[in-house]
Amino acid sequence: MTRPAGAAAAAHGERTRELILQTALRLFAERGYERTTMRAIADAAGLSASNAYYYFRSKDHLVQQFYTEIQRRHREESAEALSRTGLVDRLRGVLHAGVTVMAPYHEFAGSFVGVAINPKSPSSPFSDESTAAREAAIGLFREVVEGSKPAVDRQVRADLPELLWLGYLALTLHWVHDMSYEQDRTRRLIDLATPFVGRLIRLTRLPGMRPITNDLLWLVRKLRS
Repeated sequence: MTRPAGAAAAAHGERTRELILQTALRLFAERGYERTTMRAIADAAGLSASNAYYYFRSKDHLVQQFYTEIQRRHREESAEALSRTGLVDRLRGVLHAGVTVMAPYHEFAGSFVGVAINPKSPSSPFSDESTAAREAAIGLFREVVEGSKPAVDRQVRADLPELLWLGYLALTLHWVHDMSYEQDRTRRLIDLATPFVGRLIRLTRLPGMRPITNDLLWLVRKLRS
């Protein structure tokens, strides 16, 4: 039985999108982000420029697709970690999963940094264009927090996922600059830092820490707004 024309067209479109994305990632590794044009990507993929632009309006949209794919794979890789109960174990596993998913792209990850740190760039993790990927990433850390036992103190529970995501961005920057074998220094940093983070979170339960915690959360919310 043949598939309906609409299903076949959709499957073809998905294959073409994937071809363009994988070709772009290869060229980014070979030439760097700035020197890779949409026309070059189309040529290398064996497509016309208009065909490439039909699926991705710009390189920035390609990067957004890359972000989306990374987030999907990060969530899948985190499944085993999220089956655990302790906050530190869950967080450690999710951070290691992120490094595992990013590992194939380490060689050219630095070419994204200059683009991503530009506050006006659509490829910035804080841009409107990155909203879907950003919310997916924060949502993963929300799962880390909400599924842990004992439960995280209610005072910090709402803000903690975003704070953990910000920490993950800092970890990613460290990973970009980590030239150790298979980025082993980043792995060690995760193992050393997560117990410390867990202790800080437990301290927020102490009555004497309430004023400091309240001030910190107030500051975070002001910066966010």
